[in-house]
Amino acid sequence: MKQRTLSSILISTILLLSMFLTGCNQQAENPEKPNIIFIFADDQCYQTIHALGNDEIKTPALDKMVEEGVTFTHAYNMGAWGGAVCVASRAMLNSGQFVWRALKMEKDFKQRAEEGKMWGNLMQNAGYTTYMTGKWHVKVDPEKCFNNVVHKRPGMPNQSPEGYNRPLNENDTTWLPWHKKYNGYWKDGTHWSEVLKQDALSFIDSAANKDEPFFMYLAFNAPHDPRQSPKSFVDMYPLENISVPKSFMPLYPDKEKIGCGEDLRDEALAPFPRTEYAVKVNRQEYYAIISHMDYQINQIMEALKRSGKADNTYIFFTADHGLAAGNHGLLGKQNMYDHSIRPPMIVIGPDIQKNKKVDADVYLQDIMATTLELAGIEKPDYVEFSSLLSLAKGTQTKSNYNAIYGCYTKTQRMIRKDGFKLIAYPEANKVLLFDMLKDPQEINNLASKDEFSNKKKQLFDELITLQTEMDDELDLNPLYNAIFQ
Repeated sequence: MKQRTLSSILISTILLLSMFLTGCNQQAENPEKPNIIFIFADDQCYQTIHALGNDEIKTPALDKMVEEGVTFTHAYNMGAWGGAVCVASRAMLNSGQFVWRALKMEKDFKQRAEEGKMWGNLMQNAGYTTYMTGKWHVKVDPEKCFNNVVHKRPGMPNQSPEGYNRPLNENDTTWLPWHKKYNGYWKDGTHWSEVLKQDALSFIDSAANKDEPFFMYLAFNAPHDPRQSPKSFVDMYPLENISVPKSFMPLYPDKEKIGCGEDLRDEALAPFPRTEYAVKVNRQEYYAIISHMDYQINQIMEALKRSGKADNTYIFFTADHGLAAGNHGLLGKQNMYDHSIRPPMIVIGPDIQKNKKVDADVYLQDIMATTLELAGIEKPDYVEFSSLLSLAKGTQTKSNYNAIYGCYTKTQRMIRKDGFKLIAYPEANKVLLFDMLKDPQEINNLASKDEFSNKKKQLFDELITLQTEMDDELDLNPLYNAIFQ
């Protein structure tokens, strides 16, 4: 009996030890998954954060994020097939597909969500509780992609006729950014940026009491027009303190042939020709609504710290594209200049470098692939964008892309490589060439200078190669032949 008892105890001990070691191995192989918060602005140019070199704007929360993480100084939106550039940007972000394939896939987004292939679905399938609120503008209901959806906002708050073609002069006060009578961001009574903040705080409170990791998709409509904010934020920016961009011009010479004429909604916000006064007013309102959004972001970040989840949370901040806001005689985002295709992008996390600038060229949609890597999800073959994680951790310095591609409808194409940018205007029969290191404001067109003829041809050749990779069907050969033959 004693021998049997001793044998039973020995066998039980071995089994328990085996189970313990197996559990330890599984924990080592499957460490606790991090939480992820994605904060998304709309129409925010990379030039609109104080800590990144704009002394005119006040963005204390975003400045703190810059200090606490990595800033990707050259993040780009690939482009768009129509005037609502945000639609293409968000389609790419949520599907993982490059621009022209995202367009072809749009009609199947509902089916792809049902198959678990959209961004939110992938995170859910990996064990994440997912939350979404704010601007969506993707051709599938967010409820099919996220567990928890509160507000599904449209592409923009309603703009009123009084909000266009203004200000005509210094006495034009028909429309003011703090007036609530035109609804816009104040539709239903509370500014949409403040509503999103409240949704985010509720999400964080809910997630704080759960063991499952969370993924939050927090999409502000700000600073998209109508650029409304409380008067106290507008008063932070006296007009005498607002400068006119160095690239200011009354009219962009090829505006009609590049699809940025007077019939384009974004461009109709201010009078033609542009005046310095109108540009300053537009930029005043732009800065004010960004500062108002920054105030909401600060409260979100503070709530995260109070939740006790901050130490295991990665935070991403970017925008779907930039905005001209008076640069080059343009107001919108439908162009290939950096002010319109280059948003800010910041990454914060437990093992992310602090107060670090990464200059490698990336796409803002790389954030999707990055979160998949963080979640331990093997990147599906259909996700074409690349993870930023090695760049953010400092274990990689070179870009994942040989060159950056850009497009807008059939009127504009762009390639950026090795510090140079070439922009092609097929309908205007013109190309532009800029040395981005020496001329970051893109003022001095080098395309007609003999000493840059080889660089111009090299970039154009590579642009045509990129078109093939992107499934871009626009024929640039007539323009190419007109320039080089």
